[in-house]
Amino acid sequence: MKYLPLIWANLMRRKARTVFTLLSVLVAFVLFGVLGAVRQAFTGGVDLAGADRLVTMNKISLVNSMPISYGDRIATVPGVAEVSYQDWVGGYFQDPRQPIVAFGVDAKTYLDIHSDMQLPPAQRQTWLDDHDGVIIGATLAQQYHWNVGDHVPLRSNIWRDKQGNNTWQVNVDGIYSGGQDNILFMHYKYLDDARAFRNNSVGMFILKISDTERAGEVAKQVDQLFMNSPSETKTSTEKAFVQGFAAQLGDIGKIVTGIVAAVLFSMLLVTANTMAQSVRERTAELAVLKALGFSQRGIASMVMAESLLVTVAGGALGLLLARVVVGGFSTKLIAFLPGFHLSAGNVALGIVCMLLLGVLAGLLPATQAMRLQVAAALRRT
Repeated sequence: MKYLPLIWANLMRRKARTVFTLLSVLVAFVLFGVLGAVRQAFTGGVDLAGADRLVTMNKISLVNSMPISYGDRIATVPGVAEVSYQDWVGGYFQDPRQPIVAFGVDAKTYLDIHSDMQLPPAQRQTWLDDHDGVIIGATLAQQYHWNVGDHVPLRSNIWRDKQGNNTWQVNVDGIYSGGQDNILFMHYKYLDDARAFRNNSVGMFILKISDTERAGEVAKQVDQLFMNSPSETKTSTEKAFVQGFAAQLGDIGKIVTGIVAAVLFSMLLVTANTMAQSVRERTAELAVLKALGFSQRGIASMVMAESLLVTVAGGALGLLLARVVVGGFSTKLIAFLPGFHLSAGNVALGIVCMLLLGVLAGLLPATQAMRLQVAAALRRT
């Protein structure tokens, strides 16, 4: 702390240079935070995948459906404890440009398999008994300000009923938390009984298995049941399914990591150059400090502290601004990127990066200052 006035005076020697360096670091960590949130959005679903769940879909693509009767046959496979199913609704509330992630599901089996979804018992029973009922995630409820008991006209850009109407009148029976809490679930039977086409078909089966060690074997047996059928299947672990779905958009994780690495490396060069130039300008002053009795370690510590102060201050402000930016866009992107948020893990990584950046940027200038020879430095002035 006794060196703080000297450190502050050195930083204020070239105010414009210090401010611009600080702003450069700030912008770098704003990008770090925002890109980290994007990466979290595309890869975060993998962390929510259940180890004891398998997903069965049409071998051709997720768009192609399968007969609902497949479920009974899948249930006979040894190792399959329970089978549920879901079908994509393609829902939206008022604006089709703001879609809602919605599925028609078999309510009881779906809730049994997805134990990570936390729904009050009374709301669970209400939904099971209500043919027109839906449950929604807490994030979705907050976005649209929906409450239990609300009556909602849910529209679909895929399904129409036999009268050509695309509006499905539903009742909000419950609000769940845990898992992916931005989804709406309605009764598959309500959807299927009224829709005009592709009846008695589903887009996906979800299997709960009794032994996770046998996941590959069970998946193979399920697919063998429907080999050479009109709708062959592809079964994988839920984690592999989520990873494969994200991979269709490219390896977002590697792309984002590469961009962030390039940005931070650029900031390392900028900050290191700033510190080196600052030390060169103060050669005589550093020599005088040494002549007055300042130790080599003390001189090096001052230079390193200057570097850390710039990077930590700029980085902290950058992460704070990134949090504001991500929070502002998260409600608009929830339907497309439900996991778009600045996680605690990304913040912790950002803190480590700003400390590491400060140390690396100040290492060479601090070493030069520490090795400075008093007589030689004073002769050059």
